[in-house]
Amino acid sequence: MAGGLMPRAGRGGSGRVRRAPRRAMSEINVTPFVDVMLVLLIVFMIAAPLLTVGVPLELPKTAASALPSEDEAPLTISLTAEGAVMIQDTEVPMGELVVKLRAIAAERATDKVFLRADGSIPYHTVMEVMGALNAGGFGNIGLVTDAGGPTLTGE
Repeated sequence: MAGGLMPRAGRGGSGRVRRAPRRAMSEINVTPFVDVMLVLLIVFMIAAPLLTVGVPLELPKTAASALPSEDEAPLTISLTAEGAVMIQDTEVPMGELVVKLRAIAAERATDKVFLRADGSIPYHTVMEVMGALNAGGFGNIGLVTDAGGPTLTGE
């Protein structure tokens, strides 16, 4: 036989390559799953700060910066424009305020409280509530304002 006409060894002489049968793909493509999870993560990161619900008030403006956050959720007392006193989201009559505050102070590790008062509330009403807070065991009172108000220099 002349050069190149001999059948190749191991192929049976047909010249065709036999392929192994395809196996089923056993891996799951996680890329679409990761894409969906990242989108959900971004949505929740944007929506979470908007879930902070409180009593709607017109807070006075100030140039002070925001306070750093702490581990324990702060106690918030709100004075609405109608004169209602709210502990968190629960309305409390002014006569029962000191008793409720003492009960709350006995359960808390800190005496820090935030006072949110509508800008239209008279000064003496705010001072009455601050006195009740002090009598109820809360000596560390923070007044909550909105940023963007005038500074001491008038700017």
